[in-house]
Amino acid sequence: MSTAPQARALHEARSFLFVPGDRPERLAKALAGAADAVILDLEDAVAPAAKPGARAALAQCWPSLTSAERRRLLVRVNALPAAGHGEDLDLLQGLSGLAGVILAKAESPAQLQALSARLPAVPLLPLIESAQGLLQLQAIAGAPQVLRLVLGHIDLQADLGMACGSDEAELLPARWQLVLASRGAGLAAPVDGVTVALDEPEQTLSDARRARRLGFGAKLCIHPSQIEAVHQGLAPTAAECDWARRVLAAAEAAGDALGAGALRVDGRMVDAPVLALARRWLALEHRPASP
Repeated sequence: MSTAPQARALHEARSFLFVPGDRPERLAKALAGAADAVILDLEDAVAPAAKPGARAALAQCWPSLTSAERRRLLVRVNALPAAGHGEDLDLLQGLSGLAGVILAKAESPAQLQALSARLPAVPLLPLIESAQGLLQLQAIAGAPQVLRLVLGHIDLQADLGMACGSDEAELLPARWQLVLASRGAGLAAPVDGVTVALDEPEQTLSDARRARRLGFGAKLCIHPSQIEAVHQGLAPTAAECDWARRVLAAAEAAGDALGAGALRVDGRMVDAPVLALARRWLALEHRPASP
């Protein structure tokens, strides 16, 4: 897992907002917005003919970015060995303070090792978008400088020939594998995929709530309007926080703040793991607002 200073902000980021690399005028607005992190996309969002111009635009604007903006900015690079991957890395080697790199279509630890050799100390977030990526998930999670796993479920569906329903129940096993591999490798909670419905905030909220239930800690966004719903869906509810406060108060009153024994609160057994969950929910409730 990466220990670079810029990794700290990404470790707990909830929202990752994509900005097409060939639309540099959108970058400043995205960095001024509510997203915890911004991803400048040099891959699927940019047509092949426009990729050189997108790289040039990023190189041109980089000196004008503040250190705080750089700590929130990642770049999604083209897959290895796809065309443009080498040119992407040539550019990124000159971008000091870059928060992290999203590797499209990550399928092996060797790809991450090669990336870390070119970009030492830069946090890496492999995007799992294929059957091969899932099969190599544990090894990918343990590769050098990997900070978080990211799910690219649209490409994954296409690669597997799936025909998912609107609730994407068919993808639950894949999502669970990312959560399990992340925990096993000691990584930050993984990042769930995008919600493609742009005008349905209730769908984004529902998807974010599902992500939280499964153990994800963040979600990709494709429009600024999705950020509020993502943050709301990934946060504990008011009822959960009220319950957490009652649990901790009961433990303190019983002189058992560490949960060495078992308590009864609201008709439910409370012991050490439940106390830990209550503390986590309250910590999430009091998270600082996004920039």
